[in-house]
Amino acid sequence: MKISTIILAAGKGTRMRSEKPKVMHEIAHKPLLKHVYDMSQQLEHNSITIVYGHGGELLKNHFADLPVNWTEQAQQLGTGHAVQQALPFIQDDDQVLILYADVPLLKLATVQRLLSLSDSNTLALLTVNLSSPKGYGRIVRCAQNNVQKIVEEKDATEAEKLIQEVNTGIMAVPGKRLKNWLQSLTNHNAQGEYYLTDIIAMAVADKVTIMTTQPEDEDEVLGVNDRNQLYHLERVYQLEQAGYLMEQGVTLIDAKRFDLRGRVEQLGRDVEIDVNVILEGQIRLGNNVKIGANCVLKNAFIGDDVEILANSIIEDAVIGEGCRIGPFARIRPGSEIADHVHIGNFVEIKKSTIATGSKVNHLSYIGDTTMGSKVNIGAGTITCNYDGVNKFRTVIEDGVFVGSNTQLVAPVKVGKNATIGAGSTITKDAPDNQLTLARAKQVTISSWQKPVKKEQ
Repeated sequence: MKISTIILAAGKGTRMRSEKPKVMHEIAHKPLLKHVYDMSQQLEHNSITIVYGHGGELLKNHFADLPVNWTEQAQQLGTGHAVQQALPFIQDDDQVLILYADVPLLKLATVQRLLSLSDSNTLALLTVNLSSPKGYGRIVRCAQNNVQKIVEEKDATEAEKLIQEVNTGIMAVPGKRLKNWLQSLTNHNAQGEYYLTDIIAMAVADKVTIMTTQPEDEDEVLGVNDRNQLYHLERVYQLEQAGYLMEQGVTLIDAKRFDLRGRVEQLGRDVEIDVNVILEGQIRLGNNVKIGANCVLKNAFIGDDVEILANSIIEDAVIGEGCRIGPFARIRPGSEIADHVHIGNFVEIKKSTIATGSKVNHLSYIGDTTMGSKVNIGAGTITCNYDGVNKFRTVIEDGVFVGSNTQLVAPVKVGKNATIGAGSTITKDAPDNQLTLARAKQVTISSWQKPVKKEQ
């Protein structure tokens, strides 16, 4: 079966009160439209068409890499009119799947179940029962419980408004039938719009079977029209991610205070995550990893037996086995930390490699550096890697001890097993196995008198 998916993304989203198209607002740092696209592209033999309108060029530019058909709904004349814009991309033998770019949490299993009900003479409709159905089109059934039509609320009678089964707008329709029905739509209704839902009554008249199915949870088919709804679905999504990780064996101290804004590609055993942790991008976590409160990890690989203490940030970096990071550490992009390294409080590492067993424990900046094994960096050490125009590299070989409050002015090399005296500014290479220091001579002036403030 060939599927032709139409994603309706033309709405302005006035209630969002934003200059940005509604479908570019994000859940878990991913646009609403991308959530829907990512789900639908998992379907086999599927061609995707996006119907855009408000902010269309911005939308197309942002998603220029998506292999989709783009078609514009220049005037907002209703959902039926929006689907009409996609007709050039629909073949008679397609099963047409109609989705909405502002309904981001729809699950693949639900869509597959919907499609399984559709064939050349069957229309499949996704409905949901709501305790408070206000604002939704009602599903009207006959005495035999067959779907007869969908009535929009503004056109519904008082009796019809009591119906709790409502239309989600999501449906699978045989292509040839859809083409014929779309040509027959009128806008004789309270809104003066071309309702896609009118094709249901047409299907009944043509003796086409109408099948329905429902999602496991109503949140799956809720749309986003304002910031409150966006917030609600963000929390629904995050609790789902937290639930999945806990099913895989992760200990979350508080699932309601955890955000996953990407994907955990690899997950070891006995991982423990404290409160207010954010995981972004692609994450790999080894066995026995502990992540303290308020940490942010983005595109990070964390080896076995690593402890990341509170308030640390790791981005685009690799952390080897048995390391201890933080608290208040920042590991910036391009950094590779080998096994059993300690990176302590208020330490920043940028685009550097640090070999096995080294320690940078306090108040230091290590940038553009190649550091060997079993190096000990004293508090307040800075690699001065930038001259205002160009960046230079510092090399610190195995076994080096760098005293506190030292500046290493790159390009510079500190040789194997060298010691740098505290308070030094090193501008030339330091030789292996020797003490190097660069300090001004300490002087005490006995005749000096402390200034006294003059009385006014």
